[in-house]
Order: sequence, then structure tokens, then C-alpha cells
Amino acid sequence: MWEQIRSNQTRSLILVAGMGVLLLLVGYFLGLYFFDSGLGGLVLALILWAVLNLVAFFRGDNILLALSRAKKIKRDDHPRLFNVVEEMKIASGLPRMPDIYIIDDPALNAFATGRDPDKASVAITSGLLAKLNRDELQGVIAHEIAHVKNRDVLLMTMCGILLGSIVILAWYATRIMFFGGMGGRRSSSGGGGGQIIILVVAIALMILAPILAQLIYFAISRKREYLADASSSLYTRYPEGLASALEKLAASTGQLKSANQATAPMYIINPFRKKGRAASNLSSTHPPISERVRILRSMAGGASFVDYDKAYRQVHKRGGGVIPASAIAGVGAIGLRAAQPEITKGEPDKTQRARETSDLMWRLSNYKTITCRCGTKLKIPPKFKESSIKCPHCGRTNPIK
Repeated sequence: MWEQIRSNQTRSLILVAGMGVLLLLVGYFLGLYFFDSGLGGLVLALILWAVLNLVAFFRGDNILLALSRAKKIKRDDHPRLFNVVEEMKIASGLPRMPDIYIIDDPALNAFATGRDPDKASVAITSGLLAKLNRDELQGVIAHEIAHVKNRDVLLMTMCGILLGSIVILAWYATRIMFFGGMGGRRSSSGGGGGQIIILVVAIALMILAPILAQLIYFAISRKREYLADASSSLYTRYPEGLASALEKLAASTGQLKSANQATAPMYIINPFRKKGRAASNLSSTHPPISERVRILRSMAGGASFVDYDKAYRQVHKRGGGVIPASAIAGVGAIGLRAAQPEITKGEPDKTQRARETSDLMWRLSNYKTITCRCGTKLKIPPKFKESSIKCPHCGRTNPIK
């Protein structure tokens, strides 16, 4: 397992270095054009990248959670969810219980954040919490914890910052060139011909660099989804749970309002789809959902990395596996467990899950709940100033304490 993580990290660092080279090239040629100094452009690009990386490293998780409008919950808020996260924390060997956040959105999705396993957080949407049974919820939580365990989250945050730096430079430079005049600063050594060449190269880089950086960013994300799926199967010993969850996520038609292009690869599936449509099988940020499901359901022999690699080869039918042979050499068999019944003692059914999630979101929004004598639950908004409220069903007046 650790060899696979190191192998993925090495390949990803090479890709990150490629993004860094693109950033420096953009800065260099913009410096030549605007300041008659490639070195000046390099310095500005490095300063921008350094500042954003420091922000991402120390405050990136808070920024991402704030952008997602996620709200932190405690164990008493949702004991069942805390129990599932705790189970997967123990199964994965994570040193600390991740903080748990809920995003008030009917779309089905989830992500993990945090610069290391000691400062990790898991965020899921209210729609996901309401729709998934325990096995499916375990699969999703295990997938996200795997991203934390495998140190994917920090790397994806840094890649997002690099991508953002390139896009910011290209965006502002384009507008200065086209709306502030194309003349730039005349080079004292290059003459008119040299200036035109610099201009052409700068424009080409501004157009191509963000596209190439985005492709590199997506390539890093797609590679790591396979290992997170394999790790989820290992932690839960039940690949069908994640497979079933992915099918539900893919079939959901809600758009996640808080996602953007920079944060999209952080989610378990691509959060963008046409309004009212199920998620497309073609996704630039993630491997095809149908492929991920087929791999998971082909793991008939067990739940180990060996079984996942065999299933991957079976689905692709050509080329090598997704996990290096050195990482799975000598791995023992890990059997699959049986599915948990849909209705077990203490586990809610679909209607109860929806009501449970709805009540949680009301509480997180600081609504008070008053139960009328007729059984009607009245939700009182935090800004309601009256001392009593009338029940719309029976007409009784209920005091607000």
C-alpha cells in the first residue's frame, strides 16, 4: 500500500512540476512584454505562487469548507454518521478522527480536505446523507478517508493553487493587453521584430497554459480515484456499498451550487452536470462512473488491492493494472463481508433518513422546534420575535420558550 502511495506521489510531483514550469513560462514572457525583463516576470509569478501556496497550506481547508458553506456537526447532532466515520477511521488506521461537516444541498456528493491526517475533515451533502443506506454511506466515507490517508488532499490543494496562479496571470494579462493597449513596453534590445515575437509567444502561453494546466490537474485527480476506490473496498470489505452509492450519485439530477472548476476534482464525482440531467459518464475530472462501478462489482474474489487490480485488468482487457506489482506482492487474501440488511435494529429506513437529515439541517440553521399537542412539529426561525405561535393544523397557541 505504501509503495503504491509513494509511486502515485512521485508521478504526481512530476505533473505538479510540469504545472510549475507552465507558470514560470507565463510569468517570464509576460515580464518580457510588460517590463522588458523576463526575470521580473519570473519573480512576480513565484511571489504569487508562494503567497497562494502558503494560504492553501495553512488555511486551504477552511477556505474550501467556507466556499462550500459547510457546517461542522458534533456527535450528538448525528450519532449514526459519526459512528460510520469512526468505523472507517479505525479501519484505515487514521491517527485522528476527522472533523465532520454537512453541506445543505440536495445534490449527492462528498469531499475530504486537510493538509495531513491530523487535520482532516470530511464533508458530505445533506442529500447524500438522506439517500444512502449504511453500507453505501460507509463506502463513500471510506473513499474520502482514503484520500486523506493517501495524502491526496494536500497535493490536490497545491495543484489547484498552481492552476489558479496560472489562470490569474493569464486573465489579467489578457485584459491589460487588449483593453489597455497592445504596445506594452518597447524592448531596448529586441526592436520591433523581437517585440512581436514576444507578444505572439505571450498570447499563445496565455491561451494554452491554463488549458494544459487544467489537463494536468485532471490527470492527477483521475489517477487517484482508482486507489481511493480500492482503499474503500479494503476498509469496508464490501465493494458493493461504494458501487451502489456511485450509481445513486450518478443518477442524481441536482447541481451542487457551491462547487467550482478549481474544487471539482476534490469531490467523489464530478459535481457539474446539465440541470435536470444525470451525471455524464464522460467526465474530465474523474474516471467514468460506469467503469468504476464495473471494477468494484468485478471484485468477486475479495477486498484486497490484488482483487481490485485483477478487476481493473478484467474491465480494461488490455494494458497493465492500476496498482504496481511491487505494492501488491505478498498481499494476503481479504474476504468480502455480507451486506447489512436494509432495515436493522436502530437503522432508519428511507423516510426516516430524510426526516432525520431535515431535522439536522433545521437545527444547524438555529431553528427551534416546538411540538404541538396535536403532534405537529413547528419550526421557528431564529429571527422570529413573537412569544407564541399558532399551530396551522389544530389552531392551538404554543408558547415559545
